[in-house]
Amino acid sequence: MYIPKYFKIDDEEVIYDFIEKNGFATVFSQHNGEPYATHLPLMLNESKNALFGHFARPNEQWKDIDDQQILAVFQGPHCYISPTWYETTKAVPTWNYVSIHIYGKMEIVEDKKVIYNSLNDLVNKYETIDSIYNLDNVESSFIEGMSKGIVAFKLKITKIEAKAKLSQNHPVERQKLIIKHLEDTHQQDNIQIASLMKRNLTAFK
Repeated sequence: MYIPKYFKIDDEEVIYDFIEKNGFATVFSQHNGEPYATHLPLMLNESKNALFGHFARPNEQWKDIDDQQILAVFQGPHCYISPTWYETTKAVPTWNYVSIHIYGKMEIVEDKKVIYNSLNDLVNKYETIDSIYNLDNVESSFIEGMSKGIVAFKLKITKIEAKAKLSQNHPVERQKLIIKHLEDTHQQDNIQIASLMKRNLTAFK
């Protein structure tokens, strides 16, 4: 990924927090000699420096994925930035966004306990606090049967590229103008980008 120096994220804590909050990823590999992608939730295990997830078994991407360099892309909020928001007409449109690219080697997981724990972690993360659903309350035979329909994996992380394009290459006053216009739109992605831009400005005061 092309990352100018002022857009690069180096802080691991920031990167891991972003993945935690934006866990639905796109996994890219070569399948049958062509680029192939699957969209699925991934769980980060920092202590093992790995991402855990699973394919639907009929999705044949997993069949030739061994020994490949795999790319998992986590996309955060993004929005259009209009040049009409600036204090000058000498400007062009652009797009602000946050994206994390994770590279690694994938291993198919066969251990039933690891698979169960991975699924349980996923359920616990996304079920609401007051949810009555818990894998521990589901019949083990049903879980085992359903698990036959998936292929679990571990993606061992070898490289991370992280980018937050938040108008850092513009003067502070212009960044404040952008923030104001984004907040005035009341669109969710715009509000999130504005919040991230504010955090950047606060950090560099």
